[in-house]
Amino acid sequence: MSGLTEYGPLSSLPAPTGAVLVLNAGSSSLKYQLLHPDTGEVWADGIVERIGENDSSITHEQGDVEIRETAAIADHLAAIEWAIRCFADNGTDLAAAGLVAVGHRVVHGGRTFYEPTIITREVISEITRISPLAPLHNPANLIGIEAARTFLPDVPSVAVFDTAFFHGLPDAAATYAIDRGVADLHAIRRYGFHGTSHDYVSHRVADFLGRDYDELNQIVLHLGNGASASAIAGGHPIDTSMGMTPLEGLVMGTRSGDLDPGLVLHLHRVAKLSVDQIDTLLNKQSGLKGLCGENDFRAISALIEAGDENARRAYDVYIHRLRRYIGAYMIELGRVDAITFTAGVGENSTPVRADALAGLEHYGIIIDAERNAVRSKEPRRISADDSEIDVLVVPTNEELAIARQSAAVVA
Repeated sequence: MSGLTEYGPLSSLPAPTGAVLVLNAGSSSLKYQLLHPDTGEVWADGIVERIGENDSSITHEQGDVEIRETAAIADHLAAIEWAIRCFADNGTDLAAAGLVAVGHRVVHGGRTFYEPTIITREVISEITRISPLAPLHNPANLIGIEAARTFLPDVPSVAVFDTAFFHGLPDAAATYAIDRGVADLHAIRRYGFHGTSHDYVSHRVADFLGRDYDELNQIVLHLGNGASASAIAGGHPIDTSMGMTPLEGLVMGTRSGDLDPGLVLHLHRVAKLSVDQIDTLLNKQSGLKGLCGENDFRAISALIEAGDENARRAYDVYIHRLRRYIGAYMIELGRVDAITFTAGVGENSTPVRADALAGLEHYGIIIDAERNAVRSKEPRRISADDSEIDVLVVPTNEELAIARQSAAVVA
């Protein structure tokens, strides 16, 4: 992935032969983007949210056109049908545009899938079989796959798996210390997630620094509503914060991250919560939202400035967990060449970056306050000139990564 170029403004021209449609189907949403895998040029992107409700939110941007609507979108098939109609109304017939592929983000590949995979009926069956490993994500991904195959039957669909980048984690990092027979029977291990982002960003770091990817030791911090950290030694991931599911690891927007497993038993036995109630609590009502009622860092910052103690505590817990992982990965790697922030919070929150690495000068990490305060969509260095370890902000682009992997596998 050397020599990557970032895409510019949306193009108003019809998509040429060779474009890829990238779909990211969530449980109640559908994100999509039409782009060229070589140049990164984007022709259109959009999102349909609150699918299945009467007030579904719809946004489609294509060239100079921006469509925002509220309507009843019954299901993902209806969402994709709406998107295809928007393309057609603005001069792009997807069925006749010469698309190379439809690239699908699939969250969990289990032990079966660790490379981009052309989707067949057999592949769909296997993704369905391993869906209990990601019950909140894979079923929605499958709906998006079926919808694309329905409306664009002549265009190859490709699955790109979130877990693929971490498939080769060392056994010491991938293994949970439970009964081996139980673990093997139920495919229990640490898989890691956000792999497409960690892969893309770590390669961009090598490009930015002008160094060989295989010689770098890196820590990548993907900090969005979902958050994960990775340690990459000589081009190979050796550890990551998420585990069997995306619930493990850092404090996130609505997810708890690491906790004592006994807490789950306590909630069931003493609080009398069902498994589904605990699932909802830990995935949707915990993290920053559970601690202070907000999971948007802008709102949390405003609350902190107003003196809200819950917001301050939530922020402190978030930073404490983040620093713990950074420290652990520095020891695992032994030598660290670069620490990189990416995703919504990582790219935009000046205080998070500063506080995550504060007081680490004697470890060779020195943040330049002026550089850290700069807002930009370009990769940039925020460490001081005399910092032994480069600290960077590199915008992620999972859609471009998925498009390139999809185009490569069909080629």
